[in-house]
This record gives sequence, C-alpha cells and structure tokens, in this order.
Amino acid sequence: MSRKPILLTTLGIALLFATAWLVWRFFPAQHAQNTEFDGQRAYRDVQYQVSLGPRTPGSPGHAQQVEWMVAELQRAGWQTEVQEGEQAGQPVRNVIATRGALDPEAEWVVLGAHFDTRFFADQDPDLARRQDPVPGANDGASGTAVLLELARILPEDMERQVWLVFFDAEDNGNIPGWDWILGSTFFVQQLARQPDAAVIVDMIGDADLNIYLELNSDPRLSAAIWAQAAALGYGEAFIPTPKYRILDDHIPFRNAGIPALVIIDFDYPYWHTVADTADKVSASSLKIVGDTVLAWLTQP
Repeated sequence: MSRKPILLTTLGIALLFATAWLVWRFFPAQHAQNTEFDGQRAYRDVQYQVSLGPRTPGSPGHAQQVEWMVAELQRAGWQTEVQEGEQAGQPVRNVIATRGALDPEAEWVVLGAHFDTRFFADQDPDLARRQDPVPGANDGASGTAVLLELARILPEDMERQVWLVFFDAEDNGNIPGWDWILGSTFFVQQLARQPDAAVIVDMIGDADLNIYLELNSDPRLSAAIWAQAAALGYGEAFIPTPKYRILDDHIPFRNAGIPALVIIDFDYPYWHTVADTADKVSASSLKIVGDTVLAWLTQP
C-alpha cells in the first residue's frame, strides 16, 4: 500500500497549523481583545522604568522612556505624538496617544500621568543622600504603568473618547530654574478645544493603598469615580474623605475651567527619597486603580 496519501495528509495538517500560528503571531488584532486589567503586567512596566535609571528631563533614561512608551502605545494600536516645546524656560516632551479624530458629539476625557522623576531626593532621612536622584517607582512609574496597561485593553467602541497623555517635567519644583507641573501646563496651553474632563493618576502603587479625596479636585467627578470604586469593592482603598490639597497635573485643567481630578495616595513614606523603589509598589494596588478607571471610562 502506498504511503503517499498519508504523507500528503500529514503535510496538509502541518501547513494548517503553521498558517494558524502565523496568523496568531503577526495579526493579533484578529483575536478577541483582552479587556481585563493585568496588574502583574503593569508591575513589570514599573520595574522596567526603574531599570532605566533616573528619568529626569534631559537624561538618557528620560529619552529611553519616551522611546519605549511610544513603541508600547503604537503596538497597542494608538496614534502617538511626542509634543515638544518649552515651558518656564525648560524643555518639555509630552507623549500623547489618541485613536481617531475627535467626535464633537462625544464626551472627551484626557487620562494623564507624569513619567519624569525628581532630580534630588530632598525628603530622604539620610542627609547624605539628598543630592541623589529619586528612583521614582511609585512617583512617576506607577501612574505611567496604569495608563500603558489601559492602552492595551481599552475597547475601541467606547462612548467616551479618550486621550492618554504622559506628562513631562511634573516633579522638579523647588529646584532653582524649575517649577512643578510644566508638562501639563504646556499641554493645556496648546489645546485648540477643551476636553470634557481630565483624570490624573499619580503615586497609586503603594502596597498600603489609601486614596483620599483631594481638595483641589472637581467634586462631581471625584464622587463618580469614588462611587465606581465602591461598586467594585474597592472602598477600603478609595476613601471618601477629603484629606490633602495637592499641586499636581490636574491643576492646569482646573485653572482652564475643565473638570479635573487627581487620584493619588499621598500617605507614602518614601516620597522624594531614594527608597521609592519597585519593591514598594504592589501589582494589586495598580489593578485596583486600573479596574476603577477602566470601569468609569467604559460605563455608558
């Protein structure tokens, strides 16, 4: 009996599997999108950012961070722009991710986080370390990681239109020649039209997560997001009590009359110290914030 028909069948099956693998490998958009926030993947993004070293403006780590964010966003299917300019005499490089042209009839939300780190650890208890740069695992990398993970999982057919904006030069106020929130100030000044809301995430990776209502934030917007967190069972992390009044990237939006808030855990003992390292960040905390923002963005 001839073995040729059997051989052809075997080759045919092998070709079928090879073709299926190639489609899966090189055309991932044809597969159903994973819409669950992956806290572990976000945590790996925190670790990677810290591995770059200081991401202070003008540093090699800063340039590598911008290049990496652009690549990750484009891989997730977002149109990406590096917005370059100058604010208060300092260079600014914001990264802006969009999907399609703005629909004037749809609600438009800016979701933002700063990615830069601070030049000096001026809150470090060791006076000898206060001239060292801050690693910025929680203060910078955590908010950036949440936005990048949302970029991977946000559905394209939401009723809200979302821009993801990674702000530069947020964290170097009280240093000669610098000020706070330079990137977000520059971004708002360049807007041709105003978004309906801006939501900022900053310092949200602390393993002991305590996010209080922030007093400079829009009350109605805050109430909606805190209610969403409670509905998801995250009421212990999102505490509906006002506590701090903070200068952060939501302020330029508020000053322009745009409803804005910051989601921030300011009860972080390693703020602006050399101990703000990746081991202080929790994948679970990243997921709590990511789940909450995702649910709020995708609700009707």
